[in-house]
Amino acid sequence: MNDKELFLKSREAAKNSYAPFSNFNVGAALLAKSGTVYTGVNVENSSLGGTICAERTAFTKAISEGEREFDAIAISGNGGEAWPCGICRQFMYEFAPDLIVITGDDEEHLDKMTLRELLPHGFKL
Repeated sequence: MNDKELFLKSREAAKNSYAPFSNFNVGAALLAKSGTVYTGVNVENSSLGGTICAERTAFTKAISEGEREFDAIAISGNGGEAWPCGICRQFMYEFAPDLIVITGDDEEHLDKMTLRELLPHGFKL
């Protein structure tokens, strides 16, 4: 699957986002080494701390299905580029420090970096 296809899957997923407080709808599409794509959305909660980001939703779905190795994740938001927050960066780092992170304003204008570039000294046991 190429970057554009993965990004388009993240945009499709974002339609299911639940963001009544921020109105910032985010979708993620995670490509496992197996070739399976797992999608996720942000789900906000009035307690704020109960909010979960799209990236962690996608990873949690994949992990719960037995996946442990990942190649790339595409993230889209309704406000342009949507790079992962700090919690998501650390969460993903534990599974895939060399994960390719793809985002952009649209599928024709994508930017990508490795997770290690986004979190150069991530914690890992």
